[in-house]
Amino acid sequence: MSAMLEVTDLEVSYGKIKAVKGITFTVGEGEVVSLIGTNGAGKTTTLRTISGLLRPSAGSITFEGKRIDQVPAHQIVQLGLAHSPEGRRIFPRMTVEENLLLGAFARRDGDITKDLHAAYDLFPILGERSRQPAGTFSGGEQQMLAMGRAMMSRPKLMMLDEPSMGLSPLMMKRIMSTVKTLQSQGTTILLVEQNAQAALRLANKGYVLEVGKIVLSGTGKELLSSDDVRKAYLGEE
Repeated sequence: MSAMLEVTDLEVSYGKIKAVKGITFTVGEGEVVSLIGTNGAGKTTTLRTISGLLRPSAGSITFEGKRIDQVPAHQIVQLGLAHSPEGRRIFPRMTVEENLLLGAFARRDGDITKDLHAAYDLFPILGERSRQPAGTFSGGEQQMLAMGRAMMSRPKLMMLDEPSMGLSPLMMKRIMSTVKTLQSQGTTILLVEQNAQAALRLANKGYVLEVGKIVLSGTGKELLSSDDVRKAYLGEE
Protein backbone atom coordinates (compact mmCIF):
# COMPACT_ATOMS: atom_id res chain seq x y z
CA MET A 1 0.00 0.00 0.00
CA SER A 2 1.25 3.49 -0.86
CA ALA A 3 1.48 6.06 1.93
CA MET A 4 -1.50 8.41 1.78
CA LEU A 5 -0.53 10.31 4.93
CA GLU A 6 3.01 10.83 6.21
CA VAL A 7 3.70 12.50 9.54
CA THR A 8 7.41 13.16 10.08
CA ASP A 9 9.14 14.37 13.26
CA LEU A 10 5.97 16.22 14.30
CA GLU A 11 6.15 18.53 17.30
CA VAL A 12 3.22 20.51 18.67
CA SER A 13 3.26 22.86 21.65
CA TYR A 14 0.73 24.71 23.77
CA GLY A 15 2.79 27.67 24.87
CA LYS A 16 5.81 26.24 26.66
CA ILE A 17 4.25 22.79 27.01
CA LYS A 18 5.27 20.35 24.30
CA ALA A 19 2.31 18.02 23.72
CA VAL A 20 3.70 16.07 20.75
CA LYS A 21 7.43 15.36 20.77
CA GLY A 22 8.73 14.40 17.36
CA ILE A 23 6.44 11.57 16.23
CA THR A 24 6.67 9.86 12.84
CA PHE A 25 4.07 7.52 11.33
CA THR A 26 2.37 6.70 8.04
CA VAL A 27 -1.14 5.76 6.94
CA GLY A 28 -1.31 3.66 3.79
CA GLU A 29 -4.12 3.96 1.29
CA GLY A 30 -7.01 1.70 2.28
CA GLU A 31 -5.70 1.02 5.80
CA VAL A 32 -7.19 1.42 9.23
CA VAL A 33 -4.44 2.84 11.44
CA SER A 34 -5.04 3.19 15.18
CA LEU A 35 -3.37 5.54 17.63
CA ILE A 36 -3.79 4.36 21.20
CA GLY A 37 -2.60 5.70 24.54
CA THR A 38 -3.80 7.18 27.79
CA ASN A 39 -5.34 10.64 28.25
CA GLY A 40 -2.73 13.31 27.63
CA ALA A 41 -0.63 11.15 25.32
CA GLY A 42 -1.05 13.58 22.41
CA LYS A 43 -3.52 11.64 20.26
CA THR A 44 -6.18 14.34 19.86
CA THR A 45 -3.52 17.03 19.42
CA THR A 46 -2.04 14.98 16.58
CA LEU A 47 -5.38 14.74 14.76
CA ARG A 48 -6.14 18.44 15.27
CA THR A 49 -2.75 19.31 13.81
CA ILE A 50 -3.20 17.06 10.77
CA SER A 51 -6.59 18.65 10.06
CA GLY A 52 -5.18 22.19 10.29
CA LEU A 53 -6.80 23.25 13.55
CA LEU A 54 -3.37 23.52 15.19
CA ARG A 55 0.01 24.46 13.72
CA PRO A 56 3.07 22.30 14.36
CA SER A 57 6.17 23.83 15.90
CA ALA A 58 8.37 21.41 13.93
CA GLY A 59 8.12 18.53 11.48
CA SER A 60 5.99 17.95 8.42
CA ILE A 61 2.63 16.47 7.37
CA THR A 62 2.20 15.21 3.81
CA PHE A 63 -1.10 14.08 2.31
CA GLU A 64 -0.99 12.39 -1.10
CA GLY A 65 2.43 13.89 -1.71
CA LYS A 66 1.44 17.46 -0.76
CA ARG A 67 2.68 19.28 2.33
CA ILE A 68 -0.37 20.35 4.35
CA ASP A 69 1.07 21.46 7.69
CA GLN A 70 0.65 25.14 6.76
CA VAL A 71 -2.56 24.73 4.74
CA PRO A 72 -5.83 26.22 6.15
CA ALA A 73 -8.26 23.69 7.61
CA HIS A 74 -11.01 24.27 5.03
CA GLN A 75 -8.55 23.60 2.20
CA ILE A 76 -7.42 20.37 3.88
CA VAL A 77 -11.06 19.20 3.83
CA GLN A 78 -11.19 20.03 0.12
CA LEU A 79 -8.11 17.86 -0.46
CA GLY A 80 -10.05 14.86 0.89
CA LEU A 81 -9.21 14.65 4.59
CA ALA A 82 -12.14 14.75 7.05
CA HIS A 83 -12.09 14.91 10.85
CA SER A 84 -14.84 13.57 13.12
CA PRO A 85 -13.85 15.20 16.42
CA GLU A 86 -13.80 14.00 19.99
CA GLY A 87 -17.13 14.71 21.66
CA ARG A 88 -19.03 14.65 18.34
CA ARG A 89 -19.42 18.49 18.14
CA ILE A 90 -22.76 18.33 16.39
CA PHE A 91 -24.97 21.44 16.20
CA PRO A 92 -27.79 20.57 18.63
CA ARG A 93 -30.41 23.12 17.50
CA MET A 94 -30.03 22.28 13.83
CA THR A 95 -31.77 19.29 12.28
CA VAL A 96 -30.00 16.06 11.49
CA GLU A 97 -30.10 16.85 7.78
CA GLU A 98 -28.76 20.37 8.29
CA ASN A 99 -25.84 18.93 10.29
CA LEU A 100 -25.10 16.49 7.49
CA LEU A 101 -25.25 19.15 4.80
CA LEU A 102 -22.72 21.24 6.71
CA GLY A 103 -20.26 18.41 6.11
CA ALA A 104 -20.48 19.18 2.40
CA PHE A 105 -19.89 22.92 2.78
CA ALA A 106 -16.63 22.86 0.80
CA ARG A 107 -17.96 20.82 -2.11
CA ARG A 108 -18.91 22.29 -5.48
CA ASP A 109 -20.15 19.15 -7.25
CA GLY A 110 -23.73 18.06 -7.80
CA ASP A 111 -23.75 14.73 -5.97
CA ILE A 112 -24.53 15.96 -2.47
CA THR A 113 -28.03 14.49 -2.43
CA LYS A 114 -26.61 11.11 -3.48
CA ASP A 115 -24.15 11.19 -0.57
CA LEU A 116 -26.89 12.26 1.82
CA HIS A 117 -28.79 9.10 0.90
CA ALA A 118 -25.59 7.08 1.29
CA ALA A 119 -25.30 8.37 4.88
CA TYR A 120 -28.93 7.41 5.47
CA ASP A 121 -28.26 3.94 4.06
CA LEU A 122 -25.32 3.47 6.42
CA PHE A 123 -27.16 4.97 9.41
CA PRO A 124 -30.94 4.45 8.85
CA ILE A 125 -31.84 6.29 12.07
CA LEU A 126 -30.52 9.51 10.51
CA GLY A 127 -32.89 9.20 7.59
CA GLU A 128 -35.83 8.26 9.78
CA ARG A 129 -35.30 11.33 11.96
CA SER A 130 -33.73 13.73 9.47
CA ARG A 131 -35.98 16.65 10.49
CA GLN A 132 -35.39 16.21 14.22
CA PRO A 133 -33.08 18.57 16.16
CA ALA A 134 -29.74 16.81 16.52
CA GLY A 135 -29.53 17.69 20.21
CA THR A 136 -32.38 15.28 20.98
CA PHE A 137 -30.29 12.30 19.83
CA SER A 138 -28.59 9.89 22.22
CA GLY A 139 -24.79 9.79 22.42
CA GLY A 140 -24.57 6.86 20.03
CA GLU A 141 -26.92 8.49 17.54
CA GLN A 142 -24.91 11.71 17.72
CA GLN A 143 -21.77 9.71 16.96
CA MET A 144 -23.46 8.28 13.87
CA LEU A 145 -24.36 11.83 12.87
CA ALA A 146 -20.79 13.05 13.38
CA MET A 147 -19.46 10.22 11.22
CA GLY A 148 -22.14 10.83 8.60
CA ARG A 149 -21.26 14.52 8.54
CA ALA A 150 -17.59 13.66 7.93
CA MET A 151 -18.65 11.31 5.11
CA MET A 152 -20.47 14.18 3.40
CA SER A 153 -17.17 15.79 2.42
CA ARG A 154 -16.48 12.60 0.43
CA PRO A 155 -13.11 12.04 2.15
CA LYS A 156 -10.28 9.88 0.96
CA LEU A 157 -9.07 9.69 4.58
CA MET A 158 -11.34 10.01 7.62
CA MET A 159 -9.94 10.73 11.07
CA LEU A 160 -12.11 9.52 13.94
CA ASP A 161 -11.36 10.79 17.44
CA GLU A 162 -12.74 8.58 20.23
CA PRO A 163 -15.86 7.40 18.35
CA SER A 164 -16.86 4.98 21.14
CA MET A 165 -16.50 7.46 24.02
CA GLY A 166 -19.43 7.23 26.44
CA LEU A 167 -21.29 4.61 24.40
CA SER A 168 -22.85 1.36 25.54
CA PRO A 169 -20.99 -1.85 24.59
CA LEU A 170 -23.66 -2.63 21.99
CA MET A 171 -23.44 0.81 20.38
CA MET A 172 -19.64 0.68 20.49
CA LYS A 173 -19.71 -2.58 18.49
CA ARG A 174 -22.02 -0.96 15.96
CA ILE A 175 -19.74 2.04 15.53
CA MET A 176 -16.66 -0.17 15.12
CA SER A 177 -18.52 -2.29 12.58
CA THR A 178 -19.26 0.90 10.66
CA VAL A 179 -15.54 1.76 10.63
CA LYS A 180 -14.91 -1.60 8.98
CA THR A 181 -17.68 -0.92 6.47
CA LEU A 182 -16.19 2.46 5.57
CA GLN A 183 -12.83 0.80 4.97
CA SER A 184 -14.44 -1.83 2.74
CA GLN A 185 -16.00 1.01 0.72
CA GLY A 186 -12.57 2.49 0.06
CA THR A 187 -12.14 5.05 2.83
CA THR A 188 -8.80 5.14 4.63
CA ILE A 189 -9.21 5.53 8.41
CA LEU A 190 -7.00 7.07 11.10
CA LEU A 191 -8.59 6.06 14.40
CA VAL A 192 -7.91 7.45 17.86
CA GLU A 193 -9.59 5.27 20.44
CA GLN A 194 -9.35 4.68 24.20
CA ASN A 195 -10.73 1.16 23.77
CA ALA A 196 -7.41 -0.28 22.69
CA GLN A 197 -8.69 -3.79 22.12
CA ALA A 198 -11.47 -2.68 19.76
CA ALA A 199 -9.13 -0.33 17.91
CA LEU A 200 -6.36 -2.87 17.41
CA ARG A 201 -8.74 -5.57 16.26
CA LEU A 202 -9.70 -3.28 13.37
CA ALA A 203 -6.25 -1.93 12.66
CA ASN A 204 -3.86 -2.87 9.90
CA LYS A 205 -1.25 -0.91 11.87
CA GLY A 206 -1.14 0.63 15.31
CA TYR A 207 0.98 3.14 17.18
CA VAL A 208 1.15 3.54 20.97
CA LEU A 209 1.64 7.09 22.24
CA GLU A 210 2.90 7.99 25.69
CA VAL A 211 3.42 11.62 26.77
CA GLY A 212 3.78 12.82 23.19
CA LYS A 213 6.04 10.07 21.89
CA ILE A 214 5.48 6.85 19.95
CA VAL A 215 6.78 4.06 22.15
CA LEU A 216 5.50 1.00 20.24
CA SER A 217 4.27 0.24 16.74
CA GLY A 218 3.29 -2.81 14.72
CA THR A 219 0.36 -4.53 13.11
CA GLY A 220 -2.88 -4.64 15.06
CA LYS A 221 -2.31 -8.33 15.79
CA GLU A 222 1.26 -7.75 16.96
CA LEU A 223 0.21 -5.04 19.41
CA LEU A 224 -2.72 -7.10 20.69
CA SER A 225 -0.30 -9.88 21.57
CA SER A 226 2.33 -7.55 23.08
CA ASP A 227 2.77 -8.08 26.82
CA ASP A 228 3.41 -4.36 27.34
CA VAL A 229 0.21 -3.37 25.53
CA ARG A 230 -1.86 -6.03 27.27
CA LYS A 231 -0.71 -4.90 30.71
CA ALA A 232 -0.95 -1.15 30.08
CA TYR A 233 -4.03 -0.87 27.88
CA LEU A 234 -6.00 -4.12 27.90
CA GLY A 235 -6.14 -4.65 31.66
CA GLU A 236 -4.40 -8.01 31.48
CA GLU A 237 -1.60 -9.32 33.63
